[in-house]
Amino acid sequence: MDQARTTISKIFNGEPRSYTRFNLTQNMEGDNSHVEMKLSSDMDDEVEANGVGENKNQHNRPYYPSKMNQRSPKTVCGFVIAILFLFIIGYLIGYLSNRSTDKTEIKPDCPVFSEIAPVKADAVYSLDWSDLRALLKKKLTTNNINSNFKEFSSASHQAGSTGDEALANKIIGKFKTFGMSTWTDEQYVKIHEPGSSNNRVLFRGNVVGTTEGYLAYSAVKEVQGAALYAHYGRAEDFRRLQELNVDVNGKVVLVRAGLLSFAEKVANAASLNASAVLIYPDPVNYSIRENTALFGHVHLGTGDPYTPAFPSFNHTQFPPAQSSGLPNIPAQTITIRQATEIMSKLEGRSSPNGWSDGMLSGTMYNLGGDNDIITVEVKNNLIQKKIHNVFGVIKGYMDADRYMVIGAQRDAWGAGFAKSTVGTSLMVELARTITDMIRNDGFKPKRSIIFASWSAGEFGSVGATEWLEGYLSSLNLKMFSYISLDEIISGSESFKATASPLLYDLLESTMKQVSSPDATKSLHEQFAGSNWEKSVMEPMGLSHSAYPFQAFSGIPSLSFRFISSKSYPYGTVEDTEQTLDRYTSYSTLKIAKTAGEVVGLVTLRLVHDHLLKMNVAKYTSVIRNYVSQIRSKVESRQMSGRLPSTLTMQWLLSAQGSYDRAASALLSAIRNSDLEDMEQCRIINNRIMRVEGSLLSPYVSPRQSLFRHILLGSGPHTLAALVDHLEAIKGGLESADIDQFKNQFALATWTIQGCANALAGEVWDMDNEI
Repeated sequence: MDQARTTISKIFNGEPRSYTRFNLTQNMEGDNSHVEMKLSSDMDDEVEANGVGENKNQHNRPYYPSKMNQRSPKTVCGFVIAILFLFIIGYLIGYLSNRSTDKTEIKPDCPVFSEIAPVKADAVYSLDWSDLRALLKKKLTTNNINSNFKEFSSASHQAGSTGDEALANKIIGKFKTFGMSTWTDEQYVKIHEPGSSNNRVLFRGNVVGTTEGYLAYSAVKEVQGAALYAHYGRAEDFRRLQELNVDVNGKVVLVRAGLLSFAEKVANAASLNASAVLIYPDPVNYSIRENTALFGHVHLGTGDPYTPAFPSFNHTQFPPAQSSGLPNIPAQTITIRQATEIMSKLEGRSSPNGWSDGMLSGTMYNLGGDNDIITVEVKNNLIQKKIHNVFGVIKGYMDADRYMVIGAQRDAWGAGFAKSTVGTSLMVELARTITDMIRNDGFKPKRSIIFASWSAGEFGSVGATEWLEGYLSSLNLKMFSYISLDEIISGSESFKATASPLLYDLLESTMKQVSSPDATKSLHEQFAGSNWEKSVMEPMGLSHSAYPFQAFSGIPSLSFRFISSKSYPYGTVEDTEQTLDRYTSYSTLKIAKTAGEVVGLVTLRLVHDHLLKMNVAKYTSVIRNYVSQIRSKVESRQMSGRLPSTLTMQWLLSAQGSYDRAASALLSAIRNSDLEDMEQCRIINNRIMRVEGSLLSPYVSPRQSLFRHILLGSGPHTLAALVDHLEAIKGGLESADIDQFKNQFALATWTIQGCANALAGEVWDMDNEI
């Protein structure tokens, strides 16, 4: 009706038209929006205030009176009919408008502002930090963890098996019991299994024992060559052999398990044209029976190697492909007994100092002679299996679209108690504890927490990597952290961790707040010492299940473990609860509770605080250290004439400085910001979340180099590869290519600069600093 009256008034009075501008600003929760109304006169004032006066007289045109009295009766009747028609239309519009707004509650005291005001979201009240710590410690109990151990223990749960599926159903049932939203992710992956006839190893024409273990993704073939002992198969071990003028070409290399992954050992040997690799567990490292078989994989990467960089969904339409990390030589594990039989009979020259400390006690090891012929037959079968990843989510109360993930491997070759049961049990117990705190104690996490149970972890984090590949384009924009629970307990003698530098400070503060398993000291006091980073932190590598999240997806990740001085028998049938109790001096449950508190406190900090507890300045020293090494080596090569003087360090130093300034500016912005302003906190958190993802080289295809992180990844695009390339240039090696180095140097520089730009904020704040 009001609209109809207004229309009639305008027709008769001839007033100039005015309009209303609406500005709808929605708050963080999506309710209680502010509506701002401005009349045309307000708009004129805004325009004049901004110095724009060209249209000022637009609404002050001459007024012309109505000339209806000059119209004929027929014309008047026409006007009356038109007015009635407009009246009916206006009435209908008003009626329909009222009906459409009946469903929306409009509060009568909704404020109307003449100027735009900053919007503050209503605070989500939650428990303070001391209350949260106390609740976590109280609710996370050894009795519940032990109950989970019993429920999730399984003698047979290999990837894609009925045992694996049964465990997945148990886990998703638990999540539903806790009131969590659940879903599954289905993948069809290719994995290796032993053939119908066992793989074989022959020494001087005779079969050496029974070969029960195997290495997935080995080349399937039969080869023959002279034996060569190469210690642990590290790059430095092979360099030592080359210094002794020992040729690796065509040899069957014998190496000890330990210190680095099976895949890296095989890759090192293959790069020197070895014909095959045999890996054995030496008693100096392992306390296992002499006939215990060893299982593993040799894919120098993670995920399904036959769908590199894209997910293994059913009927995926891609051309046949395979990962560049697949070895082209056969690799096989042998037992202590088999290795002893071979090593005790090797001829040739003596091994270097320090290589004879293993199973042949008191005997000098020989490297092997031309008559020590070994035949390796690998007959593994490549099959496709359907696997399931299982998820449950606790949604945040404010930033539900920002989430962290806590994950654990579910499958194992044997019982896999330490490999998978402990991590799965802790994950379920943490989900129960946090949901209980929300339901009964008033805890309201600001951000979401996803709990994930991965399958096919034994084959190189296959389930987790395939999930990452399926959602890669959005994960590092939404997911702000990953915590791995795999292999979290294998002893009690020391505490080791690997993480993104962004999480170092959070881990250190957490260690100070958690008591050691014997409750006499804090974890920091017991294990950290005066230099906690040197005592606790270790480089993140391919053997860590958090590695694909960190180096492939650019998500700040953390994993840690309680370990023993002896290597734990992962990948063997001896990975049982009884074995783990022996390695932990029968303190497995106490250590599990301590580990759960560490994960729980890190998680609560990341979802409770307004700002993400990540220190972007930590990467400053990492970048500076690499730049310092590169600068020193570049200047040295230029002085020796091996690099042209036109190659300048200016831009790399500038990129390093840009990151330093951006990190400092962000810390300053945090100090000077109103941290009760939720929108401001979200903007700052977005800048923090950009850092890790921006350190993935945009110039490298994940098909060729899966781990694109220039600081923590692997491949020619990394800063570590630049340092190695400079060493190759110094030695005049065939791998040295100055033009290639200059190209890699430039791309690495711009990756660092791009990260600095992302951290600095929006483009309009940078003032052409590039």
